[in-house]
Amino acid sequence: MNTTPEPLQATPFLRVMFAVIWKDLSAEWRSRELLSAMLVFALIVIFIFNFALELDPKSRAGITAGVLWVTFTFAGTIGLNRSLAMEKDRGCLDGLLLAPVDRTAIYFGKMIANLIFMLVVAAIVLPVYAVLYNNFHLFHPGLLLVIVLGSVGYAAVGTLLATMTVQTRTRDILLPILLFPLAIPLIVASVKASSGFLGGQSWSDLRDWVNLLVVYDVVFIAAAFMVFDFVVEE
Repeated sequence: MNTTPEPLQATPFLRVMFAVIWKDLSAEWRSRELLSAMLVFALIVIFIFNFALELDPKSRAGITAGVLWVTFTFAGTIGLNRSLAMEKDRGCLDGLLLAPVDRTAIYFGKMIANLIFMLVVAAIVLPVYAVLYNNFHLFHPGLLLVIVLGSVGYAAVGTLLATMTVQTRTRDILLPILLFPLAIPLIVASVKASSGFLGGQSWSDLRDWVNLLVVYDVVFIAAAFMVFDFVVEE
């Protein structure tokens, strides 16, 4: 009797999800349209804040978290909008939806791809911000955790709403109108937690804000999992 264990194989759900992620990353690597737009916008925002807010070092340290999250959210919105718009304009979105696969796997593939783009932008923005604002405390582990948690939540709710608005002619305007009110708890918690970590507060003082980020991520990922099929049918 052969008792050799069979090698683990990915489920159809995971295969579809990874295929969507690989497709988005490969397409972006060839064109570099999405990341270029996000990076240019993020760097312009940072330069504008740098020259507009001529503050002393202490005052600058107090606004670091706010400037960073304004940059991340605006650049992330551009990425979310463009990622789905390109799929729609090229006819890829219709092809994905017609494929005999679990549609939630398509959602998670798009969400993770958008998350990767946001984290790449953050990885480039942080060193630039550190040099311009002479603040090299930005690589605190707590701050990096907050950036990841905040980006996950923003990508989760943003991908769902971008799928809803991509069919409309006013998608460039409609997505921010729908997204920003829903993202207010996420942005507030991210700014408060980031500011606390940069200010040297302890983990126990910031636990509530971090927990709020975790709850937000779980709630919206679960909500997207349940309603994505109905969203794409409209």
